[in-house]
Amino acid sequence: MAPRVLISDALSPAAVQIFKDRGIEVDFQPALGKDKEKLAALIGNYDGLAIRSATKVSAKILENAKNLKVIGRAGIGVDNVDIPAATARGIIVMNTPFGNSITTAEHAISLMLALARQIPEADTSTRAGKWEKNKFMGVEIFSKTLGVIGCGNIGSIVADRAIGLRMKVIAYDPFLSPERAMDLGVEKVELDELFKLADFITLHTPLTEKTKNIIDAAAIKKMKKCVRIVNCARGGLVDEAALAEALKAGQVAGAAFDVFVEEPATSNPLFSLPNVVCTPHLGAATSEAQENVALQVAEQMSDYLLRGAISNAVNFPSISAEEAPKLKPFVALADKLGSFAGQLTENAIKEVQITYEGAVAQMNIKALTSAVLSGLLRPMLGNDVNVVSAPLVARERGMAVEETTRDAAGDYDSLITVTVMTDKQKRWVSGTVFADGRPRIVDIKGIRMDAEFGPSMIYITNLDKPGFIGRFSSTLGEAGINIATFHVGREAPGGNAIALIEIDGVLPDDVLAKVRALPQVQQAKPLHF
Repeated sequence: MAPRVLISDALSPAAVQIFKDRGIEVDFQPALGKDKEKLAALIGNYDGLAIRSATKVSAKILENAKNLKVIGRAGIGVDNVDIPAATARGIIVMNTPFGNSITTAEHAISLMLALARQIPEADTSTRAGKWEKNKFMGVEIFSKTLGVIGCGNIGSIVADRAIGLRMKVIAYDPFLSPERAMDLGVEKVELDELFKLADFITLHTPLTEKTKNIIDAAAIKKMKKCVRIVNCARGGLVDEAALAEALKAGQVAGAAFDVFVEEPATSNPLFSLPNVVCTPHLGAATSEAQENVALQVAEQMSDYLLRGAISNAVNFPSISAEEAPKLKPFVALADKLGSFAGQLTENAIKEVQITYEGAVAQMNIKALTSAVLSGLLRPMLGNDVNVVSAPLVARERGMAVEETTRDAAGDYDSLITVTVMTDKQKRWVSGTVFADGRPRIVDIKGIRMDAEFGPSMIYITNLDKPGFIGRFSSTLGEAGINIATFHVGREAPGGNAIALIEIDGVLPDDVLAKVRALPQVQQAKPLHF
């Protein structure tokens, strides 16, 4: 029986034809994404679901997806898909991460120009017959300084276009290497320096815990008076209420937003202000971009359904169906080792060395390296980075990635070691997969241990002195936090020691502060896997 694909959002007719030409049965219902109940009732009949942004694929809908094998998102953002729920059901989630980069970058430049010359407001005034020529005094962008927050795929395109407009471009991106900045023709700066120097600021970073409200009231106070701010990335990067107050006070001369905290945005503190340009999330809305991502997602889904090939999956490496069972536990190990290192690294990463020893060295190490890099970059970049895009993202940021394979693994059948180097430190962690299929950490910076990964953990470095474990346990006990597992290791008696503790629930900030204040504790960091 031919695979069946449901298209629940508006997709290019050319994409529909690709499915048909490949022998896949297609049910094209472009309005279905707005009807959750009907979608839930029908989803069990299909092997694939092709969507854009209107369809919300929730865990409840996936409960009925008994036969679904793949979800294809025509576009980069997969916020409308419950990825953990899909992964738990063995459903591959694909996106098309680079099909609309140019379109989004061009929209940011368009908004900046419209903001500089007050085009929307002048258009409204002129259509009303007012001819208020003296009212709309704009500013040139020539020779102005553009501050780019996030200089990855889209941000680097914006920088290139701005340089072509003879702007000076400065960029803040922890993962941007000096060499990559030089290639782009931008000056790498710290965030506070960008706020201080920029005439225009444009955001091109994912929304994560670290980037949420990266522009807030405190940040705005550091900016040049009459700065102009553009956001075509994600709602929530800017504190909208704080920005509205700064616009009213004249600290910020104008703002242009394509994305908002709540979407669809029917009301917003920015809407009533005259010095604001707003568009309804049009960053990827060009015919070229929509055609590109539609064709890409149709090809990717067809390849998977017919041949088992996986491309641009956000929840699984690009490997063949035959390799998957053997690789799966090592993919999980590689991702978690990368995540461990990424969560503990706060400076720009210059080099990543990954060593594969024993049986794992004979596997598809490219897929495993992608999983390491995805885990490593995700703490900073959020879910916009995946196992497919991670190598390119690392390359764009000038990170050198070195892979080494060795036939022998010493004490283990297979061993993966991830070493991360920054300007300030070198960190490494090793792990393996035992017969039970569960990934484990077996070495941290030369200190041996045997620890499974838990959803919520605490990593502590301390001096090996009596009383630490008791004080730590009491601190958590007094806060009502249960310890699930407790693993320790040390260099030598009385020397440096490491503790890796799994807890139930999340560690509150006030409890973390108490842990860091304990005698002998050098570092305490919450980790999430």
